[in-house]
Amino acid sequence: MSNTDTATEDDYSLGDKSGNTTVPAPELPYQPRDPQSYRPKIGLIGCGGITASHLRAYRNAGYDVAVLCDLAIEKAEKRREEFFPDAAVTADFRAVLDRDDIAVVDLATHPPERLPLIEAAIHAGKHILSQKPFVTDLDEGERLVALAASKGVKLAVNQNGRWAPHFSYMREAVRSGQIGDLLSVHLGVHWDHSWTKGTPFEKIYDLVFYDFAIHWFDFLSTLFSAQNRTVRRVQASRSLALGQEIMPPLLAQVMVEFDGGQATAVFDAAMRFGKQDRTYVGGTSGSILSTGPSLD
Repeated sequence: MSNTDTATEDDYSLGDKSGNTTVPAPELPYQPRDPQSYRPKIGLIGCGGITASHLRAYRNAGYDVAVLCDLAIEKAEKRREEFFPDAAVTADFRAVLDRDDIAVVDLATHPPERLPLIEAAIHAGKHILSQKPFVTDLDEGERLVALAASKGVKLAVNQNGRWAPHFSYMREAVRSGQIGDLLSVHLGVHWDHSWTKGTPFEKIYDLVFYDFAIHWFDFLSTLFSAQNRTVRRVQASRSLALGQEIMPPLLAQVMVEFDGGQATAVFDAAMRFGKQDRTYVGGTSGSILSTGPSLD
């Protein structure tokens, strides 16, 4: 070591604890807000597994779901019994779109079936909440966006993950400059996705990226846009987990280089034990860490 080397033993051993002070989280407007007076009637088209979460949220918020639609009408009847006993049920989506009192439709089908439903709903003048992924063809997606704009219809994609409390709070902290300039984002999710065995989801080869990680990609994009940062390079890979019993690879990882910083996301979807969701966001003036046993 030269005489001009001023590094200490703590510097070399990462023992320096300066900068590790924790502070109370400041109050930030991270919670979604309801309209003050707008209370439209909602029609749900597609009553599969995820719609229990949709309908529970609608009920908790006091929203009015007036009609439930599914080709298998017993699914619509089941959801009515569970959540909205006064709702009408139908197996014909046109019966939903023809109702003048329905202002918003929640389209919770798979992408191939959903595309013509979106187009029909736009022409019917209904505002639309589309389940993700919005489309599988970007040209079709751009066409639908343009069509909705021309008809004065709101077309939204259900990227509900961005409103998870920890994601929403972190986004507001980054946007308001609480941690300075964004330097790093590191996401780790460790859970068991083998429940998809025997379901239509098992047929999706890039299941983890396509149907699950999309929420984490959306979170990253909201952080980058909050500080007008540009993504420069993305690398991704996926592989089969030892002993997995379903077709899609259950291990996936992503590295993102953005101007002046980096982000990583690791998805371990074959973890039966020690499930964890961990999110770290670091900046030039501070960092935020959220960790818990599940996505809740």
